[in-house]
Amino acid sequence: MEAEVVNNTFYNELGQKWYEDYNHPIALLRAENQTRVPWVAKEIKRHFKHASCSVIDVGCGGGFLSNALAQYGHQVTGIDLSEESLEVARANDVTRSVFYCKANGYALPFADQNFDVVCAMDFLEHIDEPQRAIEQAARVLKPGGLFFFHTFNRNWLSYLIALKGVELFVPNTPKNMHLYKNFIKPSELKSFMENVSLNVKEMHGLMPSLNKAFFRLLYARQITHDFTFKIRKSLKCGYMGFALKTT
Repeated sequence: MEAEVVNNTFYNELGQKWYEDYNHPIALLRAENQTRVPWVAKEIKRHFKHASCSVIDVGCGGGFLSNALAQYGHQVTGIDLSEESLEVARANDVTRSVFYCKANGYALPFADQNFDVVCAMDFLEHIDEPQRAIEQAARVLKPGGLFFFHTFNRNWLSYLIALKGVELFVPNTPKNMHLYKNFIKPSELKSFMENVSLNVKEMHGLMPSLNKAFFRLLYARQITHDFTFKIRKSLKCGYMGFALKTT
């Protein structure tokens, strides 16, 4: 029996739905970014002090993070395998400064030690060999640089919430948008990073806020603009963090 493969093709068909659709799980990704982006920007500023850093956003999709970090004044490169998603990202870059290009996270077309910051948000669970992508991230990252990540833990809770819960309650969820086998335990992710001189400094959980919008989703299968996420201590479901390149 042929193994299931994660479905990354549906991103090619989203178009401006990346930024506008509330009847699709892409709306959850937008809500996550409303919480993640300020956190990433704050940690970059706290670590580097100066205003502008060179940043690469691996698996940038429609440009949520790339375009936002450009507005903070950073020099941003966004890479993705979906040219359709890159077109959306370019169209929504109000700074007109982000360099977007089609590239593979397994073979980044950039020199060693080229970036201050590498981001891999909602990317590692969409590939079969996350350690290869992390090796590439470490290669292009300068010593003293930061690697930001967000992915999903692999346990019964993440299976119920991030996989089955989304399939059940979120309209128009594509088949195999996520596969449980591609979820990554924090200990596994930490091991991948330690192998390439990335020292994990922080890990935080990211979970939906238990507000009216959350229960509206459960009862009416409707995502609204006030659906939000909060940073939590628990890493049982979605989690994010950053690591420092030591050498």
